[in-house]
Amino acid sequence: MSVWKQILILALLAAAGYGGYGYWLGLDTSGAVPAETQGPRPVSVELARAETRIMQRTVEAVGTTRALRSVEIVPEVDGRLVELNITPGTRVTEGQVLARLDDTIERADLAQAEAVLTERSQTLDRIRQLRQTNAVSLAALEEAVARLAEAEAAADRARRRLDDRTITAPFGGVVGLTGYDVGARVAEGEVLARLDDLSQVEVEFSLPETVFAQVSHGQRITARAAAFPGREFTGTIAAVDSRIDPVSRAFRTRALIPNPDSTLPAGMFLSLTLVLEEAERVVVPEEAIVFQAAQTYVFVAEEGVARRRAVTTGQRRDGVIAVTSGLEPGEEVVVRGLGRVRDGAPLKILARDRDATAGRARGAEQPT
Repeated sequence: MSVWKQILILALLAAAGYGGYGYWLGLDTSGAVPAETQGPRPVSVELARAETRIMQRTVEAVGTTRALRSVEIVPEVDGRLVELNITPGTRVTEGQVLARLDDTIERADLAQAEAVLTERSQTLDRIRQLRQTNAVSLAALEEAVARLAEAEAAADRARRRLDDRTITAPFGGVVGLTGYDVGARVAEGEVLARLDDLSQVEVEFSLPETVFAQVSHGQRITARAAAFPGREFTGTIAAVDSRIDPVSRAFRTRALIPNPDSTLPAGMFLSLTLVLEEAERVVVPEEAIVFQAAQTYVFVAEEGVARRRAVTTGQRRDGVIAVTSGLEPGEEVVVRGLGRVRDGAPLKILARDRDATAGRARGAEQPT
């Protein structure tokens, strides 16, 4: 037998053996259904329920507090302090005496001016009586009237000079530190202390021009200060500038924050949050959203089967995301096990009825 015939016989035997082996593997000796005829295995997932919530669109800013009214307490004349009622940090009322300068000479000048005024007033009364009998001329009467007016003006000047020796609060507020003591000599214009009206504090801050049309008088703001952790102060927008800075592309805004107990001092740094818009939205946990190329979708659980649903998303906040279209409140979406879920795949539900609030609690631990 030739070599080629031997090679042909060996090839036929190998082919027959391979075919027999494949046939043996295909035999169903256990009675089970072949693997290719079985359905896809269920995917283990966790579900969350879509819910409605009021979502806020906000903008952040920073500012520094300023007293509603603030003045420097200064004497209008030179003199020596004989009384000083300035205790730093205390509240004073409008008209309360804060300081008094030595007024001995001014009181004497006023007494002299008032005496002259009395004498000229009596003289005018006598001349008027005499004029009725033509005992004096009309010129004498006119001179007496002029001299009385002169005396009245001199008395007013003396009274004002005396009043200048007493320094009172122009409005109610809180006084600050002073560097003077009783007996010290002060000059006109020297600052004794500062008076702040802290019943409300004013905060000025800048906002980007992109939100100019959405900021208006009366909008609510929330302020926080590092000195008062965990506490929030609420105020309203009091004024919006009509101009936008061409360099920073921002505009100035002022807000008023009620401060009845004078908790916030002037000059304190605040972090501000301004609510631009509030609306009710359908929300789901962020982990339920799948982003793929230009598509955004979720997997909705319908009768134990995953259905891919295209959605439109909106604002993110505290671990949840708003869905503006494509999803209804109450529908359940897959939040865990998304890596193995396909459209139409059966689901094995490990946990359900997790709402968006639960998702928010977990999502809040990570920055968005």
